[in-house]
Amino acid sequence: MARREIEPRELLARLPLFKELGAAARTRIAAGATKVRLARGAMLFRRGEMPKGFHVVVYGRIQLRAGGTRGSRLSGLVGPGRSFGEPVMFLGKPYVVDAVADDDTLLIHVPRDIVFAEIEGNPQFARRMIAGLAARIEALVHELDAQAQGSSLQRLVAYLLRGRAAAQGQAFTLPATKAAVASQLGMTPEHLSRLLRELATHRLLQVQGRRIVIADAERLAGYARGKQTRARAVASD
Repeated sequence: MARREIEPRELLARLPLFKELGAAARTRIAAGATKVRLARGAMLFRRGEMPKGFHVVVYGRIQLRAGGTRGSRLSGLVGPGRSFGEPVMFLGKPYVVDAVADDDTLLIHVPRDIVFAEIEGNPQFARRMIAGLAARIEALVHELDAQAQGSSLQRLVAYLLRGRAAAQGQAFTLPATKAAVASQLGMTPEHLSRLLRELATHRLLQVQGRRIVIADAERLAGYARGKQTRARAVASD
């Protein structure tokens, strides 16, 4: 028996950005929205291309990869229910990252003209868009603050603690391969593996493939702080 094709309006109703909107608003947005299916490894867009709207992930994951003098590195992962591409869409500027499917992925593409028309006539939708962008800015500030703290260990511990908090439990699964996570944290995969082994040796976490178990978050955070303090003391001697 063939699987029933789900219409964009039904998909939008399941996504956090749209599910609290009225049916009429979802119908208007869905009228111009399209589904985009990508196989793992397929390119959605390249940096330098102009956006025609924004995307929302229904299932799968999208890697956002930034270029630099040392080559491409992972700058973010977008999972189910999350949107991306709104800032450059509003600014009318080209993409600054490549977007690649990390897994078989289904997206909803919402055209820019549909977004602007809905914002002008629907304050509720405008507030949700603003709230989403504000939350992303807040997350970026926390990310930059964690990176500014210095050591690779502290960046890793901050990343792991955010993953634990998002999972609302002691166990969570890394959203990408360890190589991709290492790239996002600005370290080599070998360095990441050494740090994970160090933390596991001190019984601060358990590593089971991509599954991480952190029983005591405060103890893990304290270990990272203590090691950074000792490193500063040695450097000042």
